[in-house]
Amino acid sequence: PSEMAKPLTGIYIFHGNPSADNTAVDGRGIWEILKPGHGDGFFSDGKTNTLSGRFGLELSFAQRMQELQPTESIAIIKYSRGGTSIDTAAAGEYGCWDPDFQQGNGINQYDHFLAAIKYALSLEDIDGDAEKDTLILAGILWMQGESDACFGEEIAQRYQVNLKRLMDLIRAAFLTDDLPVIIGRISDSGQDPSGKVWPQGEIVRQAQADFVRLDGNAVLVTSTDNYGYSDPWHYDSKGYLDLGRKFAESLYNLLTQKR
Repeated sequence: PSEMAKPLTGIYIFHGNPSADNTAVDGRGIWEILKPGHGDGFFSDGKTNTLSGRFGLELSFAQRMQELQPTESIAIIKYSRGGTSIDTAAAGEYGCWDPDFQQGNGINQYDHFLAAIKYALSLEDIDGDAEKDTLILAGILWMQGESDACFGEEIAQRYQVNLKRLMDLIRAAFLTDDLPVIIGRISDSGQDPSGKVWPQGEIVRQAQADFVRLDGNAVLVTSTDNYGYSDPWHYDSKGYLDLGRKFAESLYNLLTQKR
């Protein structure tokens, strides 16, 4: 949409550079005004960002949050690498978030994420006005699980335990045990001869629902079942834009309930 094709005034993003498992700890980035290009192909060397031709849910999420809270300043910390699992056994070529990862040099997505958080929080002047800014943590946005549904049933059955532990550790990294979590439910395009791209998808979907039900401070976004696809694995642009808005509305409603 044309209204998202330009920088979004008053909204800042720190996008940690995504790196593979078994590489040096990364997460480099800078704070800058949010604009399109923080999708697949994005790169940062910690001094400048190289934007890509793609975007994630951050665009419509930020815009909708700004509509819902027009007097608030918005800052987003993003770390994301496509195709990653939580379970080490499902990492494949993309990597995993298992906090106990011990393969190779022991560095994985969880380590890159923690580094990105450290970099983001170490910078006191986010908007460049020479005044110290204070970040007030609002929530975690998590759209993941397809790779954990791609292999055997045993891996998928571990997803709820893996998800809970990872969310607990991410909350601990932010020193906020009850930090809201918004989960995007995985869905299946059906664009596979078997009829299912994610063979264990129903198990992971149930695990996501069970996590939210038991957590008490989490919401499951289920609109993903209605989205179109640009290929067997990814939603189309219309879907990503709606997903961002649904994440924003879910987070806003959860925060409002807590007040």
